Amino acid sequence: MLCIALGTTGCTALVLATAKKLREDRQTDDQITDTQIGVNFLSVLSDRDNKLLLDVNADVWELRVLLTGTVSDPKTKQELIKLAHADKRSKKIHDELQVVSTVEQARRVNASLYPDEAPKEGLSRVVGDLWIETKISAKLIAHVDVTSVNYRWRSVRNITYLIGRAQNQMELKTVLAILNDTEGVSQVKSFVEVKPTPKS
Repeated sequence: MLCIALGTTGCTALVLATAKKLREDRQTDDQITDTQIGVNFLSVLSDRDNKLLLDVNADVWELRVLLTGTVSDPKTKQELIKLAHADKRSKKIHDELQVVSTVEQARRVNASLYPDEAPKEGLSRVVGDLWIETKISAKLIAHVDVTSVNYRWRSVRNITYLIGRAQNQMELKTVLAILNDTEGVSQVKSFVEVKPTPKS
């Protein structure tokens, strides 16, 4: 019934998302809570100004929230950080919101709203970010030594942000090398924790 309501494309996306979650190292309860934290933040964000949803992201992993994107003034940035802290389920907020000019903010928002119609001049950075994220996805999914479902990544103005949990230091080293080697990436900021070694 759900597949009928969603249509073929929506159903395929739902199946893939469910399969992805089943393969994650996070406990089911953690997955649910992380999703609730992210949805709650985006809902509050939408109530404040739904245009912010076009260029502000909240990726949550094991109660740690990574805020990325751009805003046009420091006051808005502080307000968004305060909103994220308001959810007491979050144990850590990683603030990586960038303050940019109103002109650049408007260009990014317009590029998100009208990707096919917006003029290319001044938007190469936005297009580059989308391309970078797609390229990273392909590389991590294809790599046999990386459990890509345990990572979330965002590219903002060619800076790539990473959160999740690595199986070990070697895997994290591999992931960071892939990101740094991706065309267009100017910097990588990692908020990944390494899975503890089981006690013998």
